[in-house]
Amino acid sequence: MIRIPKLLLIVLLIAASGFLINAVQNPDDNEKPSTSDNSSNIADDPKSFENDYRVFAIPLPETMDFAGEPVPLSDPDIRQRMDRELLVNTYWQSNGLLVMKRARSYFALIEPLLVKYGLPDDFKYLAVAESALENNRSPAGAAGIWHFLKGTGREYGLEINDYVDERYNLEKATQVAAEYLKKSKERFGSWTLAAAAYNAGNAGVSKQQKRQEEFESYYDLLLNPETSRYVFRILAFKEIMSNPAKYGFTFTEADLYAPIPTIDVMVDYPITDLVAFAKEHKINYKILKIHNPWLRETYLKNASGKQYIIKIPKKGTYSTNK
Repeated sequence: MIRIPKLLLIVLLIAASGFLINAVQNPDDNEKPSTSDNSSNIADDPKSFENDYRVFAIPLPETMDFAGEPVPLSDPDIRQRMDRELLVNTYWQSNGLLVMKRARSYFALIEPLLVKYGLPDDFKYLAVAESALENNRSPAGAAGIWHFLKGTGREYGLEINDYVDERYNLEKATQVAAEYLKKSKERFGSWTLAAAAYNAGNAGVSKQQKRQEEFESYYDLLLNPETSRYVFRILAFKEIMSNPAKYGFTFTEADLYAPIPTIDVMVDYPITDLVAFAKEHKINYKILKIHNPWLRETYLKNASGKQYIIKIPKKGTYSTNK
């Protein structure tokens, strides 16, 4: 047996590897694929990613306003901030389409409440910015469609405890939102600053106004990053949801979530078993909670005889209440 020194063996292996790599990377001319032909095939393929997928810059509208108050789009800072939110919310297509689907149902409820409680119609888009029209809870603990913290909700008269949380009651929460926003409007003089204060708090906006000696306009204030984006996010939802086709959203009326008709049942007594209460009204507990998310337990304490309105879907709406 011929013994090959280890060092020589290593050299030979490296040389052989290099030859094989070179052969793979540089096949005979007859076998080499045509780069130009390959590019042509991709370009001609209507299903190719390169040919089909496009991300477009979005031109800003010539004019915009919030609750009748103009947005100073001639200011380059304002244009960039508006452009950012319009891009982010246009290209977050799944969220945008879901919001539009929910809006048909929720706006039908919110719009007359805004009229009733004296708020401009544009504030329905604040609810979109807050919760995406879901009865959810923020990481900070703000809850319901209008995202109230416990302290603020209780300050404005909402009942919040282990078995009732009226932040999830749309009519009562809308009334509180209107009261808060109208007081902010009286304090700051504009609906735009009132909207900003809904995010940062009245004290937070007032502190920055005094610190910066800017009292007239939200657009002239340097605020925290979230509040700096907040009104622009509301404006983006207003623009996109008012002109969905312009921003590439395609749907029919049948695709949207229709309002579900309900009847109001007044109760002024304790309910020890809401499951049984639901069955008495020909629905199940799940459906009862869908329409009354403010009920937080399977019972309702009501020693004081307070009047509550429980919403029951009209007969035939669900398969369980025929």
